[in-house]
Amino acid sequence: MIIAIDGPAASGKSTIAKEIAKRLNYKYLDTGAMYRALTWKVLKNEADFSDEMAIVEFVKDTKVYFEETIIGGKLIVKTYLDDDDVTEEIRLSEVSNHVSLVAKISAVREVMVKLQQELAINKNFVVEGRDIGTHVFPDADHKFFLTASTGERAKRRYLELKEKSHEVEASSVEHELISRDTIDSTRSASPLAKAPDAYVLDTTEKSIDEVVEEILKAIKGEN
Repeated sequence: MIIAIDGPAASGKSTIAKEIAKRLNYKYLDTGAMYRALTWKVLKNEADFSDEMAIVEFVKDTKVYFEETIIGGKLIVKTYLDDDDVTEEIRLSEVSNHVSLVAKISAVREVMVKLQQELAINKNFVVEGRDIGTHVFPDADHKFFLTASTGERAKRRYLELKEKSHEVEASSVEHELISRDTIDSTRSASPLAKAPDAYVLDTTEKSIDEVVEEILKAIKGEN
């Protein structure tokens, strides 16, 4: 079974998807982390983000994989890029500011989508991203689209970065989110969009547990 969870940045996708995967004993796939890992590789190699052909060559020669563990009742997922643990690095603001430039490249998405489909096809997976229900797994068994106000999403991302001791300004975080929303929703290749048959949840004023319970009820057909 494939459960697709889509939505814009900081809408709660990762936290919710991990909890759903843990409770159902499913595997978890963060497709956004794959694009972030590639973005980190481009930054490390000081490549030009406007040189799409160079980035396409990077993705062809890149290995991204994940390791899952349960610690303190939480699903912890580490991201590896070419066998290096980049779990923390891919969440840096520098990566966030550039990831949409990588993710919008059609040839990059073709490679990534194929990898994502190979990883999860015919298995029990909770897959989160921006085009899972519309493009990666259009026939997913269950589709959810999470939303939240821009202000709430900016606050969440700001607190997340501060908790990790990153020096950021709240205003710049909101500006970056708005920029990412625009790029992600207007790109020609698999833009951020709600699948027509997706269950929509506004998480602005809901707790993690409330969202998780609502999704689980929907999966069980109780909503």
